Amino acid sequence: MINKERVIYKFMEYVKVDSETLNEGEFCNLIVKELTELGLEIYTDKAGEKIGSNGNNIYAYMKGTKDIEPLMFSAHMDTVKPGIGIDPVVEGGIITSKTDTILGGDDKSGIVAVMEALRVIKENNLPCGPVEVIFTISEEGGLRGSKNLEYDKVKSKQAIVLDSSGDVGTIIIKAPAQNLIKFKVIGKPAHAGIAPEKGVSAIMVASEAISSMKLLRIDDETTANIGKFNGGVATNIVCPEAIIIAEVRSLNDEKLKIQTDHMVKCFQDATNKHGATLECEVSNSYYSYDISKDNKLVKMATDVFNRIGIKPKQTSTGGGSDANIFCANDISVINVATGMEKVHTLQEYIKVQSLVDISKFVLEVMLRQN
Repeated sequence: MINKERVIYKFMEYVKVDSETLNEGEFCNLIVKELTELGLEIYTDKAGEKIGSNGNNIYAYMKGTKDIEPLMFSAHMDTVKPGIGIDPVVEGGIITSKTDTILGGDDKSGIVAVMEALRVIKENNLPCGPVEVIFTISEEGGLRGSKNLEYDKVKSKQAIVLDSSGDVGTIIIKAPAQNLIKFKVIGKPAHAGIAPEKGVSAIMVASEAISSMKLLRIDDETTANIGKFNGGVATNIVCPEAIIIAEVRSLNDEKLKIQTDHMVKCFQDATNKHGATLECEVSNSYYSYDISKDNKLVKMATDVFNRIGIKPKQTSTGGGSDANIFCANDISVINVATGMEKVHTLQEYIKVQSLVDISKFVLEVMLRQN
């Protein structure tokens, strides 16, 4: 019942609408219009005002015809940069962007699957359970949309997030926590040509700290990265200040702490050695989750994939998503792959068949018996 040509058309239409993080307004308005036309109850919040976006989170609800618990389907409306002027093209059953932009399958592939399933239900007057739809803003900007949801308005205690790369059939049941670390190294300025020995270079101190760290892939559960390094005034001034932004992720909370402490100690040791001053701020971006393979939602998704002829796979991921935030708000959640590949790069692509398959999955779940 999935309309393949419509799925392609709507995906191409969606990705052409610019919606980089904090600029989701136009796309948000389009989706609200389409959900309204489908007859769903619509609510939009004020999350955009709180975080500086011109869009807001969308809440939509369809009562359905079956007396069972509601189930949430969620995806995010924002894309990473460069996402202005996306020009998609279909060649050989694969959709890519033919300009110097990302494609935007992350996460408009999830949105098109939900919208197509709703259209099929409405067109065919199919019996279904209560369906709740949550489309968020600013997922790519630190999960700020889901962090600012009005959870008292959310009806569902279970959710399927459609926001993972990889083959359709992949069910994410374990995801990491993330710590964000901001280091500020304060050195001492001096003339670099006349009296450099009287200065303390914040860049040199920070570089020494970083060079002593374990970074990138730490083990099969843990990663760490230096994301930003800013500092310096001019070449003739010994750098008085440097700011470094880093992150740590781990599926294991103890390992998260160990790696975070290690990176902080490297900076403490370097600043103490050279007489610099360190200001350090560690903040948790999101918590990990670990869903049992025996979880009712996991079993249901596995059964649905088998029923539609797609091999299911339960696995973990190194990426955070709105699923982490939903889980922290007492919503049982799984994240499923939509088939998007090489996300956050100019080489991003998705197979047409993946869009069709994930739409079939969403439809079958909406038509569930219990």
